[in-house]
Amino acid sequence: MPQLSPLNWIFLFFMFWLLVIIISAMIWWNKKNFFYSALNEKLTNTPNKWSW
Repeated sequence: MPQLSPLNWIFLFFMFWLLVIIISAMIWWNKKNFFYSALNEKLTNTPNKWSW
């Protein structure tokens, strides 16, 4: 284990959990937008005007 001060260990602890929360929020946001776009497309029932 590296010799870090207790304040640095606390900082690393909070940075790790902040990273976990941010990644979880990004995954949730990505799934949420996909769900709403699929739901909106099903509700409108209009054909897609774009060729792609």
